Amino acid sequence: MATTFRVGDMTIHRIVEMEQSNRPALEFLPNLTRECLDENRSWLQPAALDAHDNIVLCFQSYVVVTPNHTVLIDTCIGNDKSRPLRPHWHQKSDRRYMDGLAAIGLCVKDIDYVMCTHLHVDHVGWNTRLENGHWVPTFPNARYVLSRKELDFWTARNLETAVPWIEDSVLPIVHAARAELVTSDHILTDHVRLLPTPGHTVDHFAVALGRGTPGAFVTGDLIHSLLQARYPELHMRLDHDPALAVATRRSFLESCCASGTLTCFAHFPSPSVGLVKRWGDGFRCQPVF
Repeated sequence: MATTFRVGDMTIHRIVEMEQSNRPALEFLPNLTRECLDENRSWLQPAALDAHDNIVLCFQSYVVVTPNHTVLIDTCIGNDKSRPLRPHWHQKSDRRYMDGLAAIGLCVKDIDYVMCTHLHVDHVGWNTRLENGHWVPTFPNARYVLSRKELDFWTARNLETAVPWIEDSVLPIVHAARAELVTSDHILTDHVRLLPTPGHTVDHFAVALGRGTPGAFVTGDLIHSLLQARYPELHMRLDHDPALAVATRRSFLESCCASGTLTCFAHFPSPSVGLVKRWGDGFRCQPVF
């Protein structure tokens, strides 16, 4: 349920809410060819690709305990949310996420900051919980760090056509005056700073962890699949700007490879954390835990 490791003077925990097959690979990555999938199937299965060629994704948060703060990065899917197009997410009511938090010795009151790398449905769900019919902040003492540009984009879209996860998991944070609106290059603390990584969404950011030179990165959704490491030009079906997402992904992976910085991937199957190594014209993740 949780994997814990030390990086410098920080402790980083994974809290896994769900790990499961998602969409067919050829649908999830629209410019993936059948030939490329066939060529790579043997090393992808079973961890990253199931027997029916569906991409396997992990839905998880990273909790970073620095000498001064406890920071939660992305809040996954959440409970009691109406997601009728996603049967495994719809009106979910299990305790796995909260049990994962308890397993590392924390409760909701211990979180100082919640960072949302972007505002897609599977990264904001536990921002809020249902209390007496109202959505309230799950982490009552936390400041929720959101890109102002990202929030403006989704707020405008929600005014045109209701976006359920914005209404139940983002706007209640704003209305409760818990949102800290920043630019995507914001320095949060001595140990936590944002890295602009646009493309998947309009103002997506990754997170660099560590005083001075980063000891670890948390990717958010600049990459989803091991296949996108091997072939950074493969874009994901929901990318806001596919060409920009490709350029961002390659630049980020190149930087991680050159620096040898530990990288914590949002959706890679467990163990999800490793070192980026070169593989031909692309990259691979070498697990270290």
